[in-house]
Amino acid sequence: MKKIVLMAIMIATGMSAMAQDEIETTVSGDIVSSYVWRGQDLGSTAIQPSLGVGYKGLSLSAWGSYGLTNPEDAKEFDLTLAYTIGGLNIGVTDYWFSKEGLDPEGRYFKYDSHGTNHVFEGNIGYDFGFASLQWFTNFAGNDYKEATEEGEIGKRAYSSYMEVVVPFKLASVDWTATAGAVPYASGIYKTNGFAVTNLSLKATKEIKVTDSFSIPVFGQIVGNPCSQQAYLVFGFTLQP
Repeated sequence: MKKIVLMAIMIATGMSAMAQDEIETTVSGDIVSSYVWRGQDLGSTAIQPSLGVGYKGLSLSAWGSYGLTNPEDAKEFDLTLAYTIGGLNIGVTDYWFSKEGLDPEGRYFKYDSHGTNHVFEGNIGYDFGFASLQWFTNFAGNDYKEATEEGEIGKRAYSSYMEVVVPFKLASVDWTATAGAVPYASGIYKTNGFAVTNLSLKATKEIKVTDSFSIPVFGQIVGNPCSQQAYLVFGFTLQP
């Protein structure tokens, strides 16, 4: 009997290890009433698809945003390579925008340092369970200080952003409180020095459609003390 129990434990342990070693794939899409990012208004109603693969803490994901109601909204396509071990996470993201960059033609494969619409950002953070801390810094691409008097592009700005995120549950709803700030002057975040740019509260609730399918619906209040703006965002997520 002991041998049978021991064999059963070994088989279960082996199956669990195999499951953990499998490549994970994620596919989803958000529909949002407006595109608000880190306290900034980046567009009107949009669809935001994402696709990702992960293996043993290493992940590669693609994310985009496409305006549904305003043709003037910029299209966005981001690629992120990240690694997580325990509570620690590090990553690099390549942001690309079809407009408002150094390339008026909005070419994706144009990577010239002074003529691209790409912005490259590195991040590091730690999840303590009750809260997580993140730091983000742009290190390449379209992130420069103001042009000089001669009209030349200024020095690299190294625009940065830091935030603390606190998840909690209240009345059977998942909540997330976020406080974000920019440590120094940045053209991307429109700050002249240290500034609190993102105070937000998000509530998410899954709406059951069938026994095997539900839709996460969320509402979010966002305030940007630096720009003196506030936003109310509604959205839902579609995923297999």
